[in-house]
Amino acid sequence: MSQPDTDTAAQSPSSQQEPQIQTDGRRSHSEQMNQPAQTSQSESSHDGKDEHALHTNLKRGMESRHLQMISLGGVIGTGLFLSSGYTIQQAGPIGTILAYSIGALIVYLVMLTLGELSVAMPVTGSFHVYAEKFIGPGTGFVIAIQYWLTWTVALGSEFTAAGLLMQRWFPNIPTWVWSAACIILIFTLNALSVRFFAEAEFWFASIKVSAICAFIIIGLLAIFGVIPIAGYQHAPMFGNLVKDGIFPNGFMPVFATILTVNFAFSGTELIGVTAGETRDPETAVPKAIHTTLWRLVLFFIGSITVMCALIPWRQAGVGESPFVLVFNSIGIPYAGDIMNFVVLTAVLSASNSGLYASTRMVWSMGNEGMIPRWFAKTNRRGVPMLALCAAMAGGLLALLSSVIAASTVYLVLVALSGLSAVVVWIAIAYCQIVFRRRWLESGHSTSELKYRTPGYPYVSWAAFILCTASFVLVIFDVEQRFALVAELVFIVACYGAYFLQQWVRKRKKATEADDLDTLWVARD
Repeated sequence: MSQPDTDTAAQSPSSQQEPQIQTDGRRSHSEQMNQPAQTSQSESSHDGKDEHALHTNLKRGMESRHLQMISLGGVIGTGLFLSSGYTIQQAGPIGTILAYSIGALIVYLVMLTLGELSVAMPVTGSFHVYAEKFIGPGTGFVIAIQYWLTWTVALGSEFTAAGLLMQRWFPNIPTWVWSAACIILIFTLNALSVRFFAEAEFWFASIKVSAICAFIIIGLLAIFGVIPIAGYQHAPMFGNLVKDGIFPNGFMPVFATILTVNFAFSGTELIGVTAGETRDPETAVPKAIHTTLWRLVLFFIGSITVMCALIPWRQAGVGESPFVLVFNSIGIPYAGDIMNFVVLTAVLSASNSGLYASTRMVWSMGNEGMIPRWFAKTNRRGVPMLALCAAMAGGLLALLSSVIAASTVYLVLVALSGLSAVVVWIAIAYCQIVFRRRWLESGHSTSELKYRTPGYPYVSWAAFILCTASFVLVIFDVEQRFALVAELVFIVACYGAYFLQQWVRKRKKATEADDLDTLWVARD
């Protein structure tokens, strides 16, 4: 592996890739620029070769189509195909649709705030860089660890889900065997190059998007009686949505299951992570953001509505995908097996995106000096292999959960990952609020920003408040309340680790200074 460029270890990417904004609102002598931000992309070459991020060995190998599908790939995984059954059981049909609608609104508001930050400062591992500058270095460290945890834990749950899905075809082979096979596959895809990863993710995501569209179309045909479905002598229509009342378990589970919905939607923020390795982020990032809402509505709410109309809500769960249950009920030959394969593809896709995100966060922490800088080393293909190995360590959670109890520990992993994602969303929204204020205080105008959060500050504060509320409302879900306590303890531990690290570094510097003074005295 090769060492990053000479300046990488000495300067953080944020010092090279963002507007020169003083924390006290005053402008420095270097702020006489008119452009809102310096991108991390090197000067464009005319020979068609890959461009590199400034002062790093990470390659700008992604195009707009990759960025959109990677964001989509990170979202459409077990959250929709598997754990949606748990959400339906808890909140009922109408409650689930409402919960996903609220979740879609929250994540879209967050994406609008992230868009402004990502276009102004397209840096790899952007979340903690923003938090470090606009909130504080301690919070930057906590956000970095939180987002790493989000995807590391999610990797475990995705690999566990892959093992569960393979049980349909190979019931006599242990779940952990298939989880291990998936770990090897996803690791290989990420180890080749960012371009290979992006291309593989593009086709992974294309398969599941096509499958979801087919599911919705076939499901609607069954709902309206065009094709028969088991258990119905007439067109099912939408009677199952309100058969046992609008909120059969009460209204509070709608808010409590927002945690599971947050896990389902976590991954949209990957747009911010990939901005540092995307060609022309000023165009690609806004385009990906503007397509987020209708995709969430179509793929998630559309699918949930179809499955709730065709499956009695009490039959939903995590033992088998609701998608597979629907196709088996319709009676299409091999449809269940086909859909199981599509779900497996979706899980691999989400794992692929998750490992990428976790790896880049580890790389960014190493590049920023939060952890040993050798984690920022890259090989000749621009892949941070040490960071990749560290991120893949989370895949061991899949093996652990499959040995203990896949259908219960899996839900624990969903809870932890969902909470960590919400913490990151809260930080993103607040960072955008502070960024805009300091941008104006430093003498710039909003017209200089190449992408602006619409409806500022109302949209920004709405994103912050709704994310915070969804975090706190977990306390009303008795089964997942422990996750809130664990998350709060983990946040405190992260801050403790940061301040301990700073104390050790100060002590080390003081000791080195004393040794130097002693040496000079001895020479005299």
